[in-house]
Amino acid sequence: MTNQFGLTRIGQISVAVHDLERAVGFYRDTLGIRFLFQAPPGLAFFECGGIRLMLTLPEGGSDHHTSVIYYDVADIHAAADALKGRGVVFESEPHFVAQLGESELWMGFLRDPEGNLLAVMSEVPA
Repeated sequence: MTNQFGLTRIGQISVAVHDLERAVGFYRDTLGIRFLFQAPPGLAFFECGGIRLMLTLPEGGSDHHTSVIYYDVADIHAAADALKGRGVVFESEPHFVAQLGESELWMGFLRDPEGNLLAVMSEVPA
């Protein structure tokens, strides 16, 4: 029996920047991407046709610029179980991240074979 689960929809992409205010101005004013909000510490969010773009300062003083692809899933625990069944090791198990009005944002993090960070995310009713 073949498991039919597959990641299909990107929910968010994270881009590391060194000067958040300059980057916000560029993405908002120069590129014309719809600005959503800024949140501490050092995060800014934009709406890109159903995909959220997050600008963030590099973590841990790293100078390595990387993007993180966040895959939107209906059931984060079922998605994590399916991926674990395929040998995926989660760097950070699915966990609560933020309260978004009447829903909760949950995320779990894993790496691809090249060491690139990926995430599964789900907004669930509170």
